[in-house]
Amino acid sequence: MPLVEVSMVIQNMISPMLESLNIYAKEHEMQIPDKIMNQWPIEKPIQDEVKSSLAIDKLLSVLDQDRMDILETLVRVTMIETEMILLDGISALRMWEHLARVQLSNIISPGQLFSPFEIPEDW
Repeated sequence: MPLVEVSMVIQNMISPMLESLNIYAKEHEMQIPDKIMNQWPIEKPIQDEVKSSLAIDKLLSVLDQDRMDILETLVRVTMIETEMILLDGISALRMWEHLARVQLSNIISPGQLFSPFEIPEDW
């Protein structure tokens, strides 16, 4: 599955989960760890010349929404079937998000956004 699509699915899942967690934390006066609330740091950000060459409208027009919906459904169903609590779900998605962001930081042209998302063998 293309890196950009995996990244978008992960982000689209994390955002509403964080909103729910924030509401719960405020109601119960809980402190949420930074590792859950914020993206994990990466060694190098995406290159500026790649950022400046991205045409968002064009990018969005070539995404496969059906494929992204299938991935989101698979992840959501897995979390439900394993009875994963919200905090653990966000933590798991943060690991995937970090892996995707590291791969995004290594691209040197916009076309590489559609390179396959790679999961290391030792991961």
